[in-house]
Amino acid sequence: MSAGTGIRVACVGAGYFSQFHYGSWARMDRATPVGACDHDAAKAGATGLPAYTDPARMIAEQSPDLLDIILPPAAHADTIRTALAHGIKWIICQKPFCIDLDEARAITAEAEAAGATIIVHENFRFQPWYRTIREALDRSDIGQTLQVTFRMRPGDGQGPEAYLARQPYFQKMERFLVHETAVHWVDTFRYLLGDPVSVYADLRRINPHIAGEDAGYILFDHPNGVRALYDGNRHLDHNADNLRRTMGEALFEGTEGTIALHGSGAVELRLFGSDTAKTLLPPDDWDGFGGDCVHALQTHVVAGILDGAPLENLARDYLTVERIETAIYDSASRGCKLALQT
Repeated sequence: MSAGTGIRVACVGAGYFSQFHYGSWARMDRATPVGACDHDAAKAGATGLPAYTDPARMIAEQSPDLLDIILPPAAHADTIRTALAHGIKWIICQKPFCIDLDEARAITAEAEAAGATIIVHENFRFQPWYRTIREALDRSDIGQTLQVTFRMRPGDGQGPEAYLARQPYFQKMERFLVHETAVHWVDTFRYLLGDPVSVYADLRRINPHIAGEDAGYILFDHPNGVRALYDGNRHLDHNADNLRRTMGEALFEGTEGTIALHGSGAVELRLFGSDTAKTLLPPDDWDGFGGDCVHALQTHVVAGILDGAPLENLARDYLTVERIETAIYDSASRGCKLALQT
């Protein structure tokens, strides 16, 4: 494998979300998918790739350069250890990364000791609206940023059938809203605003048919006086033809204007004192997930491997997201704001 040539990719996991991974790999000129593994042989076979139920066998027979792990957190550690034992040096692992911070730390250290690189598949920062917003913030389009609000309203959390059709394991996660979902915005806020210095959380469970929390407020203090509010409620919806495109709406407010993210994926800038808005990004027309952010992330990884481009979401850096997540749950339990370790 050298710069400019392709890489061989094998995937572990063939559940609901994997369709976006497989669809992306199939569109890449410099990546060749060579195998799919799942405990359900029929699901692995439905990908159209050589199908396996044993990751070790797939790795041994297909000799991939990269293993893409598309599994729930409880399966991450064992699968990564299998990959390391078979000499795999490049791994993408879906978020949330491992079951908790301690396991994530251990796996990261083991990978580093083996000379392997893990990239966490945290794809929200790769959504085109957040890339556009980052560019606007870097240009100081709204002057000094003071407040950020994201209202997550996917509308999928009501009743006894919630999540069963798509990702049924959601119902059994004892830590749900934050561990599975809000980590997207923990990472995105880091990408846009820098690492927070403190956090306060108020979490609750509304749906009695699930194990974990499904609504709550999380307040972050970021550097330079910026405060960010994640306001999440999986029971409620927002104005969008596809509730999973952005999963909600956001405002980035500064001394010279406001940037609005709409449920359509459109990004608009309204200058302070004006009643008109300028379109920074038109509504999204991608009919898959999240503005094709899975493809953007996987393309980013291939460029990192083949061209040496800097990589985002390396496991060592992503441990910061895990530390913040731990502090969020601790804050909710203690009912107070907590300073975050630097």
